Amino acid sequence: MQINYRETVLDNGLKVLVHTDRSTAMVAFNLIYDVGAKDEDPQRTGFAHLFEHLMFGGSKNVKDFDMELEKVGASNNAFTNNDFTNYYITVPPDALQVAFRVESDRMRDLTLTPRKLEVQKGVVIEEFKERCLNQPYGDSDLLVRPLCYRKHPYAWSTIGKKIEHIEQVTLAEVKSFYNTFYKPDNAILTVAGPVEADAVFEMARQWFGAIPKGNRPPRRLPQEPVQTKARTKTVGRKVPADAIYKTFHMGPRMSDDFYVFDLVSDILSNGESSRFYTSLVKEKKLFNSINAYVSGDIEPGMFLVSGFLEEGVDFARAEDAVNQEIERLMLEPVRESELEKVKNKLETALLFSNMKAIDKAMNLGYFELMGSAAALNAEDGRYRGVTALQIQEAVKRCLTPANSSTLYYQAKK
Repeated sequence: MQINYRETVLDNGLKVLVHTDRSTAMVAFNLIYDVGAKDEDPQRTGFAHLFEHLMFGGSKNVKDFDMELEKVGASNNAFTNNDFTNYYITVPPDALQVAFRVESDRMRDLTLTPRKLEVQKGVVIEEFKERCLNQPYGDSDLLVRPLCYRKHPYAWSTIGKKIEHIEQVTLAEVKSFYNTFYKPDNAILTVAGPVEADAVFEMARQWFGAIPKGNRPPRRLPQEPVQTKARTKTVGRKVPADAIYKTFHMGPRMSDDFYVFDLVSDILSNGESSRFYTSLVKEKKLFNSINAYVSGDIEPGMFLVSGFLEEGVDFARAEDAVNQEIERLMLEPVRESELEKVKNKLETALLFSNMKAIDKAMNLGYFELMGSAAALNAEDGRYRGVTALQIQEAVKRCLTPANSSTLYYQAKK
């Protein structure tokens, strides 16, 4: 699928991309800020996510962000991850100016008060408890990441390391964060739908053009050293079944590694004909369920395997079976028919991931953040170009015991 777009850059550094799509009745308005959990102080983790909540607390001229949009039939939401923070609005074409007005106002004049900060701290702390402490296996990501990463800030989840980090955040820190990262030259605006690019560019200049650019310092993240020895950790929790989480370091999102290992993850665990399901679930009955997937981080990320063991199966036996399937990928090139099957599935998934206007807007902004929105149109070709030899080489290089970190999540009886 080819997603055509036009782009411009305002004098203050805001990048604006427009995709004209007349197959939809609504307009997607997507604003990405180039700041995520990886930009946090290790003693203030969860900060970027907390700030996302604060962005909905009102600004100088827009006291209730949601209400302003709901009045014109628009809906909105946001999310934060390790790499960026994304705000998105779906709005009728004749109300697009409203999206520009409210979003530009909170970029220019967000209202930050002690009361608003305390309220959102409470919301985020409750979310932390609900997601990470009160759900079975909820803390697995909090345990896996620091096991895999020793230096890089991917060592913590977007939600943060612990509740105390959120509790200790001050209003001065919040204002400093806003003034550093929430500036036009640290953002990408993408609009998709039944719109004309020139009209959108003019709206962008009208509503965002007068906002001063920021002075963000260059990003200097600590690089993760090459792992040379297997790491393990065992924890006991009140959960229904034993689980195993195994990670391996791999390349960044735009590297060949991502496309190779995304295909490998499908070979191993996508569907009932996948290798893990056929061998480890159906035939050997070692796992109740098991999945392989890539983290998809912009910087060097993780290839992950997670599985829930059948009752009575010990960790050693289960892990050995996983390792055997990985070794099989090293020793035997993947059959062309098997590789073609997973490529076809991924091609279909790519098409569906770019069907809606909001998906197109998000994806164009995301790829522009990584270097070039045009790279979105090359995705299918990069998957198609992966060979069985590439897979074999990459698995030999990355899915080794010395490059692995394994969490044994034991069910307390």
